[in-house]
Amino acid sequence: MSRRLRLWLLGIGGAPLAALLVAACLDVPAFGRRSHPYGERAVRASLARHTANVVSSVNFDQRAYDTLGEMSILFAAVLGCVVLLRQAGDEHRADPRPAEVAPPVRRYALLVLPVALVTGLYVIAHGQLSPGGGFQGGVVAATALHLLYLGADYRALERVRPTGVFEVTDSLAACSYLVLGLAGVLAGTAFLANTLLPYGTFNTLSSGGLVPLLNAAVGMEVASAVVVLLAGFLDQAVEIEREKGS
Repeated sequence: MSRRLRLWLLGIGGAPLAALLVAACLDVPAFGRRSHPYGERAVRASLARHTANVVSSVNFDQRAYDTLGEMSILFAAVLGCVVLLRQAGDEHRADPRPAEVAPPVRRYALLVLPVALVTGLYVIAHGQLSPGGGFQGGVVAATALHLLYLGADYRALERVRPTGVFEVTDSLAACSYLVLGLAGVLAGTAFLANTLLPYGTFNTLSSGGLVPLLNAAVGMEVASAVVVLLAGFLDQAVEIEREKGS
């Protein structure tokens, strides 16, 4: 495809999008306006469903379908990376040599690892109550595991990070989000409608109806996806080598 044709395709695809963005910006409320209709409705709905964190209420209740799309994008991106980074026929695995780690780095990494892991799980578990949630907590928990790579060596990381298990967990977490949505359809309401469970007592772990379960599913999916993604890149950087002469 020539450069000129690519520019034409970009213009044809981008012109309608640019027109929509301009139209949307022209209808934006005036700066400094006291009335925030969307925010007021979101807060009202969040309080009515006993979800203390309004952002989580928007993500996993009021716009749970959008969150399904975001999770699917991450799932598809990781799947594409796994396919592209798989071991090719002209490559082989070489055992990495243990690298010498400075004692201060080792002590810091091994000390922070459990703290970071617990923090990530805490952020996921309290997503409907306080700032954070499945996306943020999942990244923190997945990153915590890789402190073992910095504080020890790659073999130590591999022992606590069986890639196959995390690939299955990633798939199960994504499926569980869909199952929770379909449960609403089977119950006679709507897909991902927050009507299956009681809303519970406000500002407790069991509050929010389906919000904690959807939040936990996303946290598990994000944590597993990040681990699988980093595993692919680390394998390429540390273990996989090209055959000589190829």
